[in-house]
Formats: sequence, structure tokens, C-alpha cells
Amino acid sequence: MSDLRNQKRMASEILKCGVNRVWIDPTKEDEVQECITRGDIRTAIDSGMIKAKPKSGTSRGRIRYAAKQKASGKRKGPGSVKGTANARAPAKRKWIQTIRPIRDELKQLRADGKISPSVYRLYYRKAKGGSYTSRRNLKQHMIADGNLKEEEI
Repeated sequence: MSDLRNQKRMASEILKCGVNRVWIDPTKEDEVQECITRGDIRTAIDSGMIKAKPKSGTSRGRIRYAAKQKASGKRKGPGSVKGTANARAPAKRKWIQTIRPIRDELKQLRADGKISPSVYRLYYRKAKGGSYTSRRNLKQHMIADGNLKEEEI
């Protein structure tokens, strides 16, 4: 194999790419070796003896594989956990997801006439205090207290 370092260097400057991206046609290496000026290199580029290889991107294969594993529940152990429990699932967001359905249920029961406004207010304040964990829990308390009948649910 002939030494084409100078030709590759000049071609990389002309093609505005790195030396490793310069491709020289293996069948025409002898002709390229005779190219000693920039003009000769330009001619060789125009004739297709020298080309710039395409840029190689970053492969997404490993990322896809990892994402597939995470989707199936792997790679989520304590060693992978970053951030406190509150940072990962904020307590405020949890509270919002708990209180909104409870308040909706209370409003619906009051609108349907199943509970009086005073009973509504009592349970609303208890809900605000965190007494109930879900709609179902709220209804169970109302039935136990005698403020709601099981048939009305």
C-alpha cells in the first residue's frame, strides 16, 4: 500500500472533513499518489477518486434496548434511583390526585340530593384534613356514620 497521507490531508482540508472521513478509491490509488498539488486533489475529487465518507451518528440501539428493559420493569432497583421519593412523585401531586375525586364525589352527592349541605360541609372539612384515601373510603365512612344508604350508591 502506498503512502497517501499528504493526499488525505489535503483532501480533508478541501472537503472540510476529518482525515479519517476521506475515502480514496482502492483501484485508483496509483493515480491519487501522483496528485501532488491541491488542484490535482480537486480534480481527483471531481472525478470521484476521492470522496468524503458520510458522518456516522450515535447509534440508538443500546438506548432502545435499555428502554425496552425499563418498560418490562428491569433497571429500576435501588441502585438506579436518583432523587428522593418526593422528588420522583411529589407529595403535592399525590394529594391533588387524592382530594379532587373525593371533592367531586361530595359535590355529586350534594347535587343529587343524597346529602344535605351541612353534611357536605362536614365531610368536605374532614376530607381536607386527610381523613379519606379515596371515593370508596369516603362512601364507607358515610355509610358507617349513617349519612348515606348503601342503595343510594
